[in-house]
Amino acid sequence: MISERDRLDTILGALLKEHPEYSRIVIPSTVGDKRNLMRSLMNVRPPGPLSPVVMKLQDEQLALQREEKVVVTLSSIPVSPRYPRLRLWQGDITRLQVDAIVNAANSQMLGCFIPMHRCIDNAIHSAAGMELREECAHLMHVQGHDEPTGKAKITHGYNLPAKWVIHTVGPIVYGAEPTEDDCRLLADCYRNCMTLADDKGLSSIAFCCISTGEFRFPQTDAAEIAVTTVRDYCGAHPDTSLSAVVFNVFKDEDYRLYKKLLGYE
Repeated sequence: MISERDRLDTILGALLKEHPEYSRIVIPSTVGDKRNLMRSLMNVRPPGPLSPVVMKLQDEQLALQREEKVVVTLSSIPVSPRYPRLRLWQGDITRLQVDAIVNAANSQMLGCFIPMHRCIDNAIHSAAGMELREECAHLMHVQGHDEPTGKAKITHGYNLPAKWVIHTVGPIVYGAEPTEDDCRLLADCYRNCMTLADDKGLSSIAFCCISTGEFRFPQTDAAEIAVTTVRDYCGAHPDTSLSAVVFNVFKDEDYRLYKKLLGYE
C-alpha cells in the first residue's frame, strides 16, 4: 500500500506539472507542509479534468484527512428544547455527516481561489476535492451567467461526510446596516436551500452563517433572520422531508446568539 508521503508527492507532482510557472516550487519534506501545498494548489487550480489515477489518490488522501478530523453524526447533536426539528452545533462544517451542508458561495460559484483562505467556501471545496469545482463549473456553463443572490444550487459532496452541498450566494452589506433588500435576500437564501433540499427528498441539512463573514451581514440580524425563516418554512410545510435542520456556527458570538434563539438557555 502506498504511503501518505508517496501519495502526496505523486499528487503534488501532477498539480505542479500542469503549470510551468510553478516549476520553481520545491515539494516540501514534511507531511504537514505537503498537505498544505496540496490544498493551496487545489485552491488555485481552475476547473478541468485530471487523470483518474491522480483523482483516486486525491480521494484517498482526503478520506484519510476526513477520518482524522472525526466525523460528527446527527445523532450526537442535541435537539433544540424549543423547536424539535432544529439543532445547533459549533465546529467545522466539513465534519458533519448530514444529507446536505450549505456553502456560502460567491456569484461565480467556483469556490475560493485564495490559497488556504479561512472562508467556508474554501474549506468546503478543499475537503470535497477538485471534483466539486468541476461540477460547479459545469452548472455555471449551462446557466450562462453568474448566480443571483438568494438562489441555490445543489452538487454532490464528493469527499465530504455530507452527501450533497447546497450552494447559495448571500447578500453583501455595503453600508453600516443591512437594507430591507439585504434582509429579504438573506431570507431567500435559507428558504431556497430548504426548498431545494425538500425537492431532493433530503432529511437533514446544515446551514452555515450565510453572509456574516466576508459579506459583512451583522451577526445578530443574520441569526434572527436564519432562525425565523427556517422555523416559518417548517411551519408552512408540515410534510417537509427535512426532519433535522442544523445551524452550524464557528465563532463563539454566533454560538451565543443561536443558543438563545433556539432555547438552549
